[in-house]
Amino acid sequence: METISFEIFLRLFCGLVAGAAIGLDRNLRGKAAGMRTLGLVSLGAATAVCLVTQYGHQMDAVSRVLQGLLTGIGFLGVGVIARHGSHQRPQGLTTAAAIWLSAILGAAAGAGYYAVGGLALVLGMLLLWMGGRLESRLHRVLDPINGDKHNNRDNGEAGKQAKGNEPDDDVWR
Repeated sequence: METISFEIFLRLFCGLVAGAAIGLDRNLRGKAAGMRTLGLVSLGAATAVCLVTQYGHQMDAVSRVLQGLLTGIGFLGVGVIARHGSHQRPQGLTTAAAIWLSAILGAAAGAGYYAVGGLALVLGMLLLWMGGRLESRLHRVLDPINGDKHNNRDNGEAGKQAKGNEPDDDVWR
């Protein structure tokens, strides 16, 4: 019978926590993929990488697992992207990117790269928390400079802002 070391537990747990943290942000914003989905994605990635790194597989096996993992997660991310509105603009891109990042964070945790994964998690969370507000402020400053004096962005966000709603950060610009 195989015994589970504390190191394996730590790798899997860190993968789960990283994905769950990003998923909580997505859930609090009412997006399609939440804490459970992204936690499972990250835990699955951590498990896959643990399997090939812990049991003496060659580096080409690790490379193939990472390639397959990232390709497969890309297809999962496509599932949350939809077209909405009169202009049929894609929405859900930020959530799809969050799914992809969760898989990468899980892979980093599964390989034991805690510092890289932790730093990437912090930077990703900062972007999710502050990116939408920063984009809005930059548009207010840069749109008049670039000739859009009436803030008539093609994606309909001027109307949202006029009503006092925060712009959807998942709208592709």
